[in-house]
Amino acid sequence: MKLKSQNLTFFSPKNTHSKGAIFFDTGISAGFPSPADDFKETRISLDEELIQNKEATFFARVSGQSMIGAGLDDNDLLVIDRSIEPKNNKIAVCFLDGEFTVKRLRVEGNEVWLQPENPNYPIIKITEENNFVIWGIVTNVIKRV
Repeated sequence: MKLKSQNLTFFSPKNTHSKGAIFFDTGISAGFPSPADDFKETRISLDEELIQNKEATFFARVSGQSMIGAGLDDNDLLVIDRSIEPKNNKIAVCFLDGEFTVKRLRVEGNEVWLQPENPNYPIIKITEENNFVIWGIVTNVIKRV
């Protein structure tokens, strides 16, 4: 399933019976190469690694630069879990006044702000006049390199 809003494109996990991609369980050195003569080859499923609650998990593609300071770049793929309780400092996908957006939650008492991670974007204070729903919490980001 694919759902597009102005700022995010949402995807649902597919039901597959794949055994996953090949995974080498030895660690990959980011320094000097090490002689690893006994690679242990197993299979890994990214669904099992990245998704805790399949029924409540969705993917969305980022559009924009407001969260670059948090490592969320334009066109990154987000893993969003709707079953996680929203809390202060979590990165959330929110529905605000007819549009989806991804921002860091700032909660103090009964007040809520949506804080971008880019100084070129304003902090948004949520008021009673806003049509506002916290849609889900970002658990992972998948990037192309």
